[in-house]
Amino acid sequence: MKTISVAIDGPSGAGKSTLAKSLSAKLGYVYVDTGALYRTIGYYVFSHGIEPKDQEAVTAILPEIRVEMCYGEDGLQHMLLNGQDVTKEIRLPEISMYASAVSAHPPVRAFLLEMQRQLARTNNVIMDGRDIGTVVLPDAQVKIFLTATAEERARRRHLELEQRGTPQPFETVLQDIQQRDYNDSHRAVAPLKQAEDATLLDTTSLNFAEAEQAVLQIIKEKTR
Repeated sequence: MKTISVAIDGPSGAGKSTLAKSLSAKLGYVYVDTGALYRTIGYYVFSHGIEPKDQEAVTAILPEIRVEMCYGEDGLQHMLLNGQDVTKEIRLPEISMYASAVSAHPPVRAFLLEMQRQLARTNNVIMDGRDIGTVVLPDAQVKIFLTATAEERARRRHLELEQRGTPQPFETVLQDIQQRDYNDSHRAVAPLKQAEDATLLDTTSLNFAEAEQAVLQIIKEKTR
């Protein structure tokens, strides 16, 4: 039986993960948070005091790393790093920049690419990231490029950090998002960009329910 792949790309803080999680539960698809994969590598680099932009040093430690995904009793995706659950640790604010830096290295992307494709070959998936529709799953039946203004994305991230108990000033969050946007769209390998056959969805003025309904409608139209 042919599997269905939904690729959701877009900049940091666009709401890709939250929407993908909710939709995968509604549709019975496997949710794959590719950002969590890069965050896990970034966390290992961070915890070992390695400069994340040093490609040679990062590449050298890849053989030491075993990244696994599992789904807990809570129904959520958990990330395991060498057998240890690091789901909470990889969400620390400082890990964002580490994830962005290591994801620019071709050996890191190659290290995780086959893992992502294998999940799509064997399951109906909703996969979100920066280059899913352009590189990871170029043949995905559904491709969506989800975006919102940097200010709106910073407002959402600011609120999310407050709710997690790790608040940061709004200006800091906005600067981080703008820097991440620049890094992700200017990297040499698999930069953030909209796939030619992707549907653009700007959620700046949409609440969660409206955004979810819009994505659901796109999936239904593309998988008829």
